[in-house]
Amino acid sequence: MFEQTSRYYKLKTETITVTNSDGLSREVRYVQRRFIPSSEKMTTVMEHTVTQSDRLDNITARYIGNPTQFWQICDANNVFRPDELEEVGCVIKIALPFM
Repeated sequence: MFEQTSRYYKLKTETITVTNSDGLSREVRYVQRRFIPSSEKMTTVMEHTVTQSDRLDNITARYIGNPTQFWQICDANNVFRPDELEEVGCVIKIALPFM
């Protein structure tokens, strides 16, 4: 269902049967809840201080090699909204493990 590099790749998929308003039932597939790993258990490799022209996708490409893996940097910094890591002067932890 998801690519190997997706944060949802290793999560189990479940199916639930629901009844529509017309009385017909249908199956809905969903991914189980993802729990964000504790950043305290991650090894910080380096830190990056955000400058005026920085974007998280470019930072991720630079340090991890794939701009779509920005969620790994979010996890390492206990951030749910990626734009929080784009504030000038923000110090971002780049941590292991990388997928």
